[in-house]
Amino acid sequence: MAGRIPTHLIEQIRNASDIVEVIGAAIPLKRAGANWIALCPFHREKTPSFNVNPQRQIFHCFGCHKGGDVFAFLQEYESVDFLEAVRRLADRAGISLQRYESDGPAGGREIKETLRQIHEAAAQRWHLTLTRDPGAAAARDYLARRKVPDEAVRDFRLGFAPDRWDDTVQWARAQDYDLAIVQQAGLILRREDESGFYDRFRGRLIFPICDEQGRVIAFSGRLLDPDAKAAKYVNSPESPIFLKRKVFFGLDKARRAILDAQFAVVCEGQLDLIAVHMAGIRNVVAPQGTAFTADHALLLKRYASEVVLCFDSDTAGQSAAVRALDDLLASGLAIRVATLPAPHDPDSFIREFGAPAFRQRIDQAAGFFDFYLDHLSQIHDHASDRGRLAILRAMGEAARKTQNAVILDRCAQTTAVRLGVSAAAVRSEFLRTPTARPRTPATQPSPAPDTDRPSPTEFWLLKLAFQPEVSLAWLMAHLDPAWLRNGTARLILDRCRQMIEENRWTQPAALLTELSDPAARQLLSECLADTRSVPAPVRQIEDVVTRLRNQSIDHQLMLLAQQVGQPHLSDLERARILQEQQALRRQKQAPLSPPPAAADS
Repeated sequence: MAGRIPTHLIEQIRNASDIVEVIGAAIPLKRAGANWIALCPFHREKTPSFNVNPQRQIFHCFGCHKGGDVFAFLQEYESVDFLEAVRRLADRAGISLQRYESDGPAGGREIKETLRQIHEAAAQRWHLTLTRDPGAAAARDYLARRKVPDEAVRDFRLGFAPDRWDDTVQWARAQDYDLAIVQQAGLILRREDESGFYDRFRGRLIFPICDEQGRVIAFSGRLLDPDAKAAKYVNSPESPIFLKRKVFFGLDKARRAILDAQFAVVCEGQLDLIAVHMAGIRNVVAPQGTAFTADHALLLKRYASEVVLCFDSDTAGQSAAVRALDDLLASGLAIRVATLPAPHDPDSFIREFGAPAFRQRIDQAAGFFDFYLDHLSQIHDHASDRGRLAILRAMGEAARKTQNAVILDRCAQTTAVRLGVSAAAVRSEFLRTPTARPRTPATQPSPAPDTDRPSPTEFWLLKLAFQPEVSLAWLMAHLDPAWLRNGTARLILDRCRQMIEENRWTQPAALLTELSDPAARQLLSECLADTRSVPAPVRQIEDVVTRLRNQSIDHQLMLLAQQVGQPHLSDLERARILQEQQALRRQKQAPLSPPPAAADS
């Protein structure tokens, strides 16, 4: 089992998902002999080192060493977990997983799917209303004044909710939706007197909020009349498919750009994001409002190593950048802050100064602590003792949260220059500043895998083991795992042995799915993707196993020779060691039983 989905069904999905077709739909592949090659999508390179082996149904990059089967590619390329990769490939192959994916007796997965269907239908309806309905003229005029192009309206599927109390209610009834489910979706609310329902979104410009896969899961509605006595924005409530703290607006369109750039630009609102996106800066996302959470930081960490915060130039925007520090530090992301001149936000700045000027602001964004020092100097008078102390305390507390001596020292130097005092004095004050440790994210990153390489002999053993002519049954019967020095190679063969014993062995690609250790998956995919020819693999596997056995025996004989030379050894113990040495030498001389000429496992 992998999650709740049986192994046999995973194998059926794998067999129905040709890896060349799946990868070829994502990146351009070029045939190279029996394999296909491409520029690796997981690291920057000029010469293709990314190989796809259609016979093995695996991929491997000889540059960054990422590799695996069709599920692993989807996990890595789309940044999804294994079960989500299985679901997507099952959908692609037309294989139903419904009976295995009920989230309990209430059928939670079915409810989620219904909620997504309702959101998608509402998004389509509101988009058509915005683009075609005469009653949406005010919304179209507003977008024209904000210079939002038709391309952005189409790409982000902007919509308009008519200014009526029961427009969505009547539509939902006409579509035969259960109004209780539509209420759970957040599109309608129940009247206080329990007499019926009314619309949540009325007379507002609608921004669909999508998950990472581009599925609509919520909405944000913006008021068009600035003089109206109502909230500027109305947002969907949280639901089984929408958790505000885990969702970025625009991430579905930004994932690949963030992976390529290795940093994400984070701005505040939907219109800011759309303006930045249409300016050609595609690695941009926005949390819902200015609330940046630990979950947001962890989500970005899956795609990037650095974040550039570009919040509004007002006090609220700058304070939001400061509040994000703890969560970003805890995630391990590097932080820069792009500042804009007041009173601009990214949207207004781009409209006034153009996209190149905004891109320059992003490229020249200051490190977080340089920004923070400027921010503190603006709100405190660094010419007064009171202001200097406030700046010292705040900078010391923030710098110590990094638990990094280099950053602490640099902050001390820059703060000292700003305050006109010695760096030694500032450093001393920083060390006296009490501070809490940065918040730890709910999910810690996995430790780095062991990168020790196996010996050439052990690597060649792995390559030979999965040749079609080689009998795995013979190999498992004759190879002692203790003969292998490399722990990763042992792990691969141990898991292979387990699959054979449990009658679950099908193909090497299935073994890749079974391996949870990243180093083991990388090593196995490298062995499987190795294009060097293997002459006489049956004879070679016998030679390699014999060599490994003899190397192990030689090592044991060396240890016994050291023992027998000890001066205080008893005659009985010396005789036992000599007998053991003789037995090992006889074992070394004995040939292995020859392997069969074709695979029998």
